Amino acid sequence: MRTPDDLKHHLWKHLKSDRTVMIGLETAHDDYPRPMTVISDEDTGEERGPLWIFTATDTSLVQELRGGSQKAVATFASKNHDLFATIRGTLTRDDDRAAIDRLWNSHIAAWYEGGKDDPKLALLRFDLVNAEIWENASSALAGIKALFGSDPKEDYSDKKAQVGLR
Repeated sequence: MRTPDDLKHHLWKHLKSDRTVMIGLETAHDDYPRPMTVISDEDTGEERGPLWIFTATDTSLVQELRGGSQKAVATFASKNHDLFATIRGTLTRDDDRAAIDRLWNSHIAAWYEGGKDDPKLALLRFDLVNAEIWENASSALAGIKALFGSDPKEDYSDKKAQVGLR
């Protein structure tokens, strides 16, 4: 039987390997969430944020953050679709050079001709507050159990959790 902490650990495992979320600001009514690659500070070994996002200064997301931090929501689906999550937190532009140096890699460098000093480079920090996590309960085993009278709601009861991420 899974606990909320198990699901939280499962979420972090997938976020660190799959890295793509759909993120948007809660207050942006004329903008849509967009796919973004997130990077976690894996050096700490802890399962908590922030998550970092490299993007361009001319994106609508960065433009919306000119006034400072804003509440944001990200949705996540693992590559094999065995885990889904909605993550809430605060998104801030944070062009801290130490963070840029720590997180920089060849995949990020490919997008910025001027390297770490490219004028179009923006680094966003997503400070996480909480998440609702769902583990996919659809499987051949679940189907077989249902055929023999198992209650699918009962089988799914430990596959969903609301967790704090601070």
